[in-house]
Amino acid sequence: MTARCVMVLGTTSGAGKSWLVTALCRRYARQGLKVTPFKAQNMSNNARVVAGGEIGSAQYFQALAARAVPDVRMNPVLLKPERDTHSQVVLLGEVNDRLTQMPWRERSGQVWPFIAQSLDDLRQENDIVVIEGAGSPAEINLASSDIVNMRVAQHANARCLLVTDIDRGGAFAHLYGTWALLPPEQQALIDGFVLNKFRGDAALLAPGPQMLEQLTGIPTVATLPMWRDHGLPDEDGVFDERTLSAGPVHTTIAVVAYPRISNLDEFQVLKNVAGVRLVWARSPADVAGADWIILPGSKHTTGDLSWLRTQGLDRAIAEHAARGGTVLGVCGGLQMLGEALIDPHGIDGNGPGLGLLPLVTVFGKEKIVRRTTTQFLPAVDATMPFGRLRANGGVEVSGYEIHHGRTAQHAGMEAAIAVLPDSLGWCNARGNVMGIYLHGLFEDAAALHALFGTKARTLDDVFDGMADFLDRHFPQG
Repeated sequence: MTARCVMVLGTTSGAGKSWLVTALCRRYARQGLKVTPFKAQNMSNNARVVAGGEIGSAQYFQALAARAVPDVRMNPVLLKPERDTHSQVVLLGEVNDRLTQMPWRERSGQVWPFIAQSLDDLRQENDIVVIEGAGSPAEINLASSDIVNMRVAQHANARCLLVTDIDRGGAFAHLYGTWALLPPEQQALIDGFVLNKFRGDAALLAPGPQMLEQLTGIPTVATLPMWRDHGLPDEDGVFDERTLSAGPVHTTIAVVAYPRISNLDEFQVLKNVAGVRLVWARSPADVAGADWIILPGSKHTTGDLSWLRTQGLDRAIAEHAARGGTVLGVCGGLQMLGEALIDPHGIDGNGPGLGLLPLVTVFGKEKIVRRTTTQFLPAVDATMPFGRLRANGGVEVSGYEIHHGRTAQHAGMEAAIAVLPDSLGWCNARGNVMGIYLHGLFEDAAALHALFGTKARTLDDVFDGMADFLDRHFPQG
């Protein structure tokens, strides 16, 4: 078996590559084909735990859409930014310190054999591989060290779609300019152009697509309307500034958006809950009036904690908690809620925490990466939001862990209340501040129902809706 390969390239980041790959994966899977996604190198702090380690969240969701078991070969290289000029390198699911310290251009030659082998293996096991590019294939300053765009396309002899975000403006120039900057042998791999996020009457596009085809010989094969409520987590975030609730708002949740935020995609499901409104929080004004404040994961906890203090959000969060407002910290957010962060190995940095939970975190050398199923410890009082997770013997939940930190009770302070076993979660005595290491709480149907008394669309529903959308607006084949 040698799979056919379809590749989705973009004129820019954010053009819609990840979304289109996910939709194509479900579309092909519904045709009875054995399908797998592939992205040679992803740069994102949104990651998921799979067998063998971690991959980018986008490829995880694409695998589920393809009805495939997520595999580290689907995203052999994952770059996790820690600073503006430095990223941690994850190779085939595991952190590679040698590659992390290596200059970027030297690194490309080192990782290409792993990328090529992963792709070749997946081609042997599937009917079709849907490949996602990164950024733009026309970044000519990077072409000599390309390992994710046209080098992959040529290796796989892929049929390539080039997608652009027409809502940004300049779509025809983006498409033509991208094509024109490619050498002829790479231009020959482009089979079609896709206009994404179009608002208005498609008839008004004429004669643009026809003129573009005359210039390039490539047809515009689809015009996809703007669709914000598809339900798929965005590659680099979950919700935009236009996020609204479905129906009257009963709960406003402010997610603190610090610079090195990670695993933000796990909150996408809240966008699908009727009556819940999500907002970004970058200043004290953004959390004013919120019912919940969430401190999400962070790729650089002490750095993001310093940023949070600079913004004055530390005081706003403390005042919110003192009034009885709900505060949830997840992974890095849990670490921030404690008294201190201690870093003996130079992993993240030392610093004081927010002091809302009597906990101390020590960063260990080894990274914990695992899927976890556990159960909230029972409690009598279920009046606070988190108490509902502990009612009736405690809710069983499944999720994942990705962290260097090991957190424990502060020896000199009154103990926090354990809410999860195995040092995975604690809350304060009042019950309104909780920190957990478990990612994916809101993606667990039982936990979501306990917290909000409701259900949300399943991922299968989301994937099928995306495939239906393609069936309406995209040619067959």
